[in-house]
Amino acid sequence: MISLDTALVFAGIACLLALSPGPDNLFVLFQSMLWGWRAGFMITLGLCTGLLWHTFIVTIGIAALIAASPTAFLVLKLIGAAYLLYMAWQAWRAPPVFATTETAPARRSNMQFYRSGILMSATNPKVSIFFLAFLPQFAHPEAGSVTWQLLALSAIFLVCALLIFNVVAVFSSFVGRYLKQSALAQRLINRLAAVVFVGLAFKLATSSK
Repeated sequence: MISLDTALVFAGIACLLALSPGPDNLFVLFQSMLWGWRAGFMITLGLCTGLLWHTFIVTIGIAALIAASPTAFLVLKLIGAAYLLYMAWQAWRAPPVFATTETAPARRSNMQFYRSGILMSATNPKVSIFFLAFLPQFAHPEAGSVTWQLLALSAIFLVCALLIFNVVAVFSSFVGRYLKQSALAQRLINRLAAVVFVGLAFKLATSSK
């Protein structure tokens, strides 16, 4: 088993990584701002479900095969980039959201937000490669089963991501309540979200291992 000191150090680093700008927390931020903290919470659950997938493939070694296969890496990152472009298109064309008007666009279901989170995480091969490079640094054979250590570290990372992303969701939804009073502000937020998603898609599509 991992020691308490190792767990605390790893948790601190995991929280900092979850706070650093990236596709996941930016997606939570913008969607929570427009649709409220419940949407952000469901997206966060989806993202964490995606992390479980990355944990699984890292633990059984598939991530090493992806890292060694340029074709597999290319296909996965292009799928992820395509999904980000789809989200950018949706954000760009989204009308202002007014809860008090009959013309407000229908809110997506919680399951749709949850699936969006899963897709965001599962189609990013760099997460698996990051786990493959990052987690073993905190696993020590002399401390017992490396597999169980990797699973424990992954669980800590997942809890940290869950907490940080939900803080982002709550804060963003609070700000979003005021933005919903201005159609212009909402259009600007939607346009900004679209530009950010396009930038992230380009970064993912052109990234190397």
